[in-house]
Amino acid sequence: MTAEQVAADEAAVDLPAPPSPQIDVDSAGYWAAAERGEFALCRCAECRRWLHPPLERCRYCGGTTAFEEASGRGLVYSFIVVRHPSIPAFGPLLPYVIVLVDLDEGVRLTGRLLGEPGAVRVGLPVVVRMERLPGADRPGVVFAMGEPGGRQAPGSSVAAGDPG
Repeated sequence: MTAEQVAADEAAVDLPAPPSPQIDVDSAGYWAAAERGEFALCRCAECRRWLHPPLERCRYCGGTTAFEEASGRGLVYSFIVVRHPSIPAFGPLLPYVIVLVDLDEGVRLTGRLLGEPGAVRVGLPVVVRMERLPGADRPGVVFAMGEPGGRQAPGSSVAAGDPG
């Protein structure tokens, strides 16, 4: 179900907003990029390793870190199909898939997979999109099915400005 379909369903039923992220000094750069429609990850300025979750100092060399735009491409490592919502705001999306993705940058990230639950499999190429659910304070990461190199799988789309 798309965000537009959720908005239409939400208009018919009064749903609570999804939970808001707890923004702290370590994650502020990520959320600032998300507000601009960009996908950024924490990266060490010295050893150049990508870090997730974000940290003020690199866990490998102790260097300073900053947020940099990332490719947003990766492969599904694992997934679950959610059939009973633990968060009421996600009820209209049922069933939906939560994926654990090995990003090309070498870190793992979780997010909701757009598309039909039956299409997901381990090893599926995906690409990040930013999506704001109705009532949400900020956009969040979702994954769209894609092919290696950023090409989109048939029948999927990526909004303008998204990697891919």
